[in-house]
Amino acid sequence: MTPISSATAGDRFGRRGFLTSAALGGATIVGASALGALDADAAFAAPAPSLDPAVTETSFVEGRIGAIRGGLLTAASSEGETHRVQLTNATSIWKARPTTADAIEVGDGLYARGVPMPDGSIAADAVWVNIVNLHTTIRGIHRDRFYLSHGNHELVGRTIPETAASYAGGALTSDLSRLRIGQAAQVLGAWRPADDSIDVVRVTVGH
Repeated sequence: MTPISSATAGDRFGRRGFLTSAALGGATIVGASALGALDADAAFAAPAPSLDPAVTETSFVEGRIGAIRGGLLTAASSEGETHRVQLTNATSIWKARPTTADAIEVGDGLYARGVPMPDGSIAADAVWVNIVNLHTTIRGIHRDRFYLSHGNHELVGRTIPETAASYAGGALTSDLSRLRIGQAAQVLGAWRPADDSIDVVRVTVGH
């Protein structure tokens, strides 16, 4: 587990206390989460118990961001609920790649993991913005994009510097030359609300 520490050496906080203090700007947290992995795969992994015994409850929320005020995101979930997600200086943010809060925009979708606060908000440990994980079929391959079908929907997947492929369970590679039209492909990426395309982070075929 990656350790966490505050600006004051020797201080001992529970995770909830850490995040509360961070949300109020009173603490600097260095390092990654005690709540679990932070990579894109973690967004779709089965919930796991917290690695920190100080945290007995972890929450996951999803929704479309309707407002951003400072570090507070307000999102409407697909089930009609309203969630308030507080970013802290410990929050890890993913939007096709690790990024900062400046990359989050109104209209983006979020999937957030964090600790429930007494006011009903969630102090976010990790936020994945616009993340998608789709089972598709490759319909076309161009230099900088794929044409994909997902059910009855046609999608454009854009390649980005981070785009990698996994063939038959092999290690990720930047070599996309073995992708073929007609292949079934699992695509992990970030949705672009502006034009409904996807920045493709990973294409998995033959698994």
